[in-house]
Amino acid sequence: MAFYKVEIKNSAQKEIRKLPNKELRNKIVSIIDSLYENPTPDSAKKIKGSKNMYRIRQGSYRIVYQIYKNELHILVIRVRHRRDVYEGL
Repeated sequence: MAFYKVEIKNSAQKEIRKLPNKELRNKIVSIIDSLYENPTPDSAKKIKGSKNMYRIRQGSYRIVYQIYKNELHILVIRVRHRRDVYEGL
């Protein structure tokens, strides 16, 4: 079984730091950490109209990431409230 390299964009790291509470931050970091083993868990949904972009829901927040299967690489793009997460994607 191959493991993926998980990278978090600087802007997404900043968004994680700005989350409203530590419990939510820990849960989101835990979800991101689990992606290296399984990049498409049951909770992941493909974003329509995109080639390799997925989202995972955690309460009112969304983790948006891209999977590069050929390179075994995952790039976390955004971690935002659901009302803001899709702006400009």
